[in-house]
Amino acid sequence: MSAPRNRRTPFLGRMSLPERNFIAEALRAETVGGILLLAAAVAALIWANTLGKSYETVRGFHLGPAALGLDLSLQHWAANGLLAVFFFVAGIELKRELVAGELRDPKAAALPVVAALCGMAMPAVVYFAVNSIGGGSLQGWAVPTATDIAFALAVLAVIGTSLPAALRAFLLTLAVVDDLFAILIIAIFFTSKIDFLALGLAVAGLVIFYLLLRKGVRGWYVYVPLALVIWGLMENSGVHATIAGVAMGLMLRCTRRDGETQSPGEHIEHLVRPLSAGFAVPLFALFSAGVSLSGGAVHEVFTRPETLGVVLGLVVGKALGIFGGTWCTARFTRAQLNPDLKWPDVFAVASLAGIGFTVSLLIGELAFAGDLVLTDEIKASVLIGSLLAAVLAGILLKVRNTKYKKLCEDEERDEDQDGIPDIYELDKPEYHLRMAAIHEAKAAEHRRLAEVASDSHAGDDGPA
Repeated sequence: MSAPRNRRTPFLGRMSLPERNFIAEALRAETVGGILLLAAAVAALIWANTLGKSYETVRGFHLGPAALGLDLSLQHWAANGLLAVFFFVAGIELKRELVAGELRDPKAAALPVVAALCGMAMPAVVYFAVNSIGGGSLQGWAVPTATDIAFALAVLAVIGTSLPAALRAFLLTLAVVDDLFAILIIAIFFTSKIDFLALGLAVAGLVIFYLLLRKGVRGWYVYVPLALVIWGLMENSGVHATIAGVAMGLMLRCTRRDGETQSPGEHIEHLVRPLSAGFAVPLFALFSAGVSLSGGAVHEVFTRPETLGVVLGLVVGKALGIFGGTWCTARFTRAQLNPDLKWPDVFAVASLAGIGFTVSLLIGELAFAGDLVLTDEIKASVLIGSLLAAVLAGILLKVRNTKYKKLCEDEERDEDQDGIPDIYELDKPEYHLRMAAIHEAKAAEHRRLAEVASDSHAGDDGPA
């Protein structure tokens, strides 16, 4: 018998077990990395606001072979070099989502993709409106469009808020789509002068990289030197060097073949993610987040149209864009919200997505590269906007934390102790037979204890 045609698709419902396990592992690594990122940002702020001259000296220190066009400052190495590792992981994540994850089914992907697009468009609209009215520069429209998944998860860890797997997966999917469009923005809008020879050689290197993968060639000693050459050529081409990282990540195979427990992409992501989350991104934050946060600087953030546009874009634009896109898509399609969750839960996650840090700082540096004072003010606005978004989301999530804890406990419960959460086995006869045996063993133990207690009670009532 065929399913009824008007059946509605569940939104934020239960994921498949393999997808749940993969996302749980990925988010654990991102949470640890997010806490390190948070620590690095705080260290940068303390360093810049107490020993500002030494901070500027260190991050402005140049090293690298000038003959290869790579005599770069430490800040530049962090932004263009270390973030290439971050975007490499983002490329693998995107590829996996497209071929094996939440984005592989166009119908299922429509809702998070629309939500992510609206969550990028609305902050840009807010920024554009504020600066059009206030007479500010429109160059920074892309700064508030990015979401930092690691920082968002660090905030969740710090405030001690549980989130059901579906909400965490929704946040991760938003961030993956967000990263894709941030990459496109960087490639299209922040590429000025192009050296076509270097770019052509970089593309040739990428072709070789792809062919080696297709031929099944293995060995880090082949791919790491080749990746460094491709990165160096991309850096010299005028196209932002992080694009090389994304391109190589997208080339990896992320589907499993017979006998494989992990695809090559998943395996490499498992190896590289700790390097990205635990070293590359925190070091970038250390050399980029150090801005003056004096009273005058904070006042400038809320009075200058460029910086106010960033703050409102992150706090207001992100929340309204993601929530509005999600609600409209669900309203006009067959998607139905998981009955265990409410629309305020979606709004809370949308507010959490207003934490834009890593990519927002990078785009801020690119957008206002010729104005160091405004660049620092834009960075301050990213920090303040992210902080306000975190506080707002934290309050909204705390209100429902008791409900979230119960949902998380239900998702983790494994009473038959077979390593699979019970919620995934409720339709399996074997599970119920195991549970029946467990309950029968418990009942037999209680009957034995009852007999012991009865005998003991009879002895107490006997003659002295």
